[in-house]
Amino acid sequence: METIKVERNQGVVTITLNRPERKNAVNRTMWTELFSTLKEIGGNPDDRCVVLTGAAGDFCSGADLSGGGAIDEKPRHQLFAMRDVRDVILAIYHLPQPTIAKVRGVAVGVGMSFAMCCDLIVASDNARFSEIFAKRGLTLDGGASWLLPRRVGLHRAKELALFADIIDAREAERINLVNRVVADGEIDAFVDDWAAKLAGAAPIAVAQSKRLLNNYTAVTLEQALEDEGAAQTINFATKDTPEAIQAWIEKRTPNFLGR
Repeated sequence: METIKVERNQGVVTITLNRPERKNAVNRTMWTELFSTLKEIGGNPDDRCVVLTGAAGDFCSGADLSGGGAIDEKPRHQLFAMRDVRDVILAIYHLPQPTIAKVRGVAVGVGMSFAMCCDLIVASDNARFSEIFAKRGLTLDGGASWLLPRRVGLHRAKELALFADIIDAREAERINLVNRVVADGEIDAFVDDWAAKLAGAAPIAVAQSKRLLNNYTAVTLEQALEDEGAAQTINFATKDTPEAIQAWIEKRTPNFLGR
């Protein structure tokens, strides 16, 4: 592919945004390649965890406004371009596999949305985040109006969106935008460890827990309890739950098959 690299290792899929000359800004080709890749991963039971990152020391500088990104001077064309944004954001968010954003350098605009779509965000101590849209005469997109307040709260989200300031990794950690901040020289090993643990977990159970948590704002407590009961019924019908119980009895690591 032209704009992304996809690598697989023991159940972990690493997607690297790969336009380093533009700090991995997203052009039309990248939207297409990301969507097709994510669709493939979502249907592959051998893929157990996804790591999203960027090449050459940056995560993603947003849509490529210099030409070929999610921008067009014709409103009708722009509507179709925003459908590409929608499709990729939803594909990341709804992947059944757990996802980790490994963020070095800049994560701004839709690049920040890419990170927030992931289940976990691990940032290098040199990472920088911004909802840059207001400084470009634009409105939040990439799902940021939905994702950001769920990460940091409504009033903090308004501050980030309206001022469009750049915040560093430590501030991002302080306001709960990211899960961890790790020294740049240690981030690869840290994310590899998290990804290996997630890849070794029971995939059906993990996918269901992810779905339940994603739905938390849309359901009542009563509905959540019903949904949890249905999920547990599915788990006990798999081979993985008995394997986990037997492994616990035998004091060994379980071998989860995802069926």
